[in-house]
Amino acid sequence: MIDQQDTREADQPTEPVPTGQAAAQPTLLDQMGGPMGFVYSTVPVVVFVAANAFLPLLMTMGVSIAAGLALTGFRLLRGERFSSAVGGLVGIAAAVGIVALTGSAKDFFVIGIWAALAGFVVTFGSVLARRPLTGAIWNLMHGGKHAWRDDKVSLRAHDVATFAAAAVFGARFVVSEWLYLADSTTWLAVAKIAMGTPLTVLAALVVVWAFRRTTKRLVSHV
Repeated sequence: MIDQQDTREADQPTEPVPTGQAAAQPTLLDQMGGPMGFVYSTVPVVVFVAANAFLPLLMTMGVSIAAGLALTGFRLLRGERFSSAVGGLVGIAAAVGIVALTGSAKDFFVIGIWAALAGFVVTFGSVLARRPLTGAIWNLMHGGKHAWRDDKVSLRAHDVATFAAAAVFGARFVVSEWLYLADSTTWLAVAKIAMGTPLTVLAALVVVWAFRRTTKRLVSHV
């Protein structure tokens, strides 16, 4: 005979699993720091350029460091990871340090300019070598055991994704270097803001598409 207690438990309606929790996945913008991430990357640039327009260079550097310290303290109070919060301050300090060495305000943007060139060389070079960087990263994230380059669809997707990243890096370098040579500090700031988070999000969308396409083809059916 079937146990009556088991029968009563089986007859009780089960509580439905809320679908909203499963669907509540962080968006791409959330993963990149959300709207505040855009603010964090913008504030130091705006502060430096605004201060440079009205103050001597030495005072401008002091104001920039003070703003960086305040921003770092704010991020720590919001409960962000120490490494993330302090990383922004280190970047500001490095940029201000170069300005102090050269005595030129436009050198505040030198690190970003050469980082863009390095990013372009690495990403575009990996596409030319038929080993697109986003594919290599995807493979590492999945144990490094997938023959993703043997799958033409996956390889093509990562060619597109890595080329998108290379295009962003290349555009940043060309525009910023041109403005740097033209001694336009203000427009360097405008370019850094306009070609920063917005273009990064667009390139990241292509990378996410390539990741999902590859996962669907090589992981979902394993």
